[in-house]
Amino acid sequence: MSSIRLTQYSHGAGCGCKIAPDVLDSILAKAGPSAGHKQLIVGNQGREDAAVFDLGDGRGMISTTDFFMPIVDDPFDFGRIAATNAISDIYAMGGTPVMALSILGWPVNKLAPEIAGDVVAGAQGVCREHGVALAGGHSIDSTEPIFGLAVNGLIQLDQLKLNSGAKPGDLLFLTKPLGVGLLTTAEKRGLLEAGHHGLARETMLKSNRIGVELAKVKGLNAMTDVTGFGLAGHLSEICSASNVMAQIDFRRLPRLAEAEAYRRQGAVPGGTLRNHEALGGQLKPMDEAHWQWLCDPQTSGGLLLSVDPAWEDDVERIGREHGLDLQPFGTMKAREGDALIDVVG
Repeated sequence: MSSIRLTQYSHGAGCGCKIAPDVLDSILAKAGPSAGHKQLIVGNQGREDAAVFDLGDGRGMISTTDFFMPIVDDPFDFGRIAATNAISDIYAMGGTPVMALSILGWPVNKLAPEIAGDVVAGAQGVCREHGVALAGGHSIDSTEPIFGLAVNGLIQLDQLKLNSGAKPGDLLFLTKPLGVGLLTTAEKRGLLEAGHHGLARETMLKSNRIGVELAKVKGLNAMTDVTGFGLAGHLSEICSASNVMAQIDFRRLPRLAEAEAYRRQGAVPGGTLRNHEALGGQLKPMDEAHWQWLCDPQTSGGLLLSVDPAWEDDVERIGREHGLDLQPFGTMKAREGDALIDVVG
């Protein structure tokens, strides 16, 4: 069982499996906006992390789903990471997760069912840690291993955080460093140094439960989590929805320093290139190193925050309470033309 390498059975890995944003736009254009129910207050129109249904008593029900192919070889860790990632969407809206259903695709003629059992057990452990009832799920026989969760959560609607609230002058924060895509690609190519094994896994397994406390900050104007579209992709969604642009100080951008050497060796995920191409003119011209970091696909990445400067101390205090040293890495500005993201430093 320990010799199994799950990543050998999939063509993609983690949130890097996501369909490119421009292709996704083409798909959703035919589906049209979600409509037909007055209590559905967040649907598919704004690229939000989850849907929100008004329960009529000041609370909302948040629903999301997230699944992907293995980004690590160990089945138990695959389940843990997939569950942490799926639950994060609830936290990214400011909600509290309460129940989940598992989504499992398994190549039953290639991989023993006991291995799938380890995946589900890993997810069950994470759900237990977060107070989430893993109540069942659905499985199919698939050509590649796939796992994830559909998660429901609850939110006080006056604390709901969306992509559309950012304002010029806001400060930008990120609760986890970038670089997971670079490290996992280096590992898959056999480039990873012995001392760096487990670094990406530890980052992916860090919970975003801090989102529940951050949502209580009135001056937190927008929040999302950074996953397969990279920081640039998810930041551009906030900028577009809020009609602002972002200026990033690259020197202050939270990064896993160990990943830079692998970027220089060419261990850049294919998803990075797809993300960059999809953004096109939304990025101002910048150095290759800059866009490769900004477009690096994250799996179970951190929360991206757009915060009124008057509330900076509150955000940093909550960060310290959760063991995080949160420092701003950029600002929101008034929109100038088509570009949404600029980099200095």
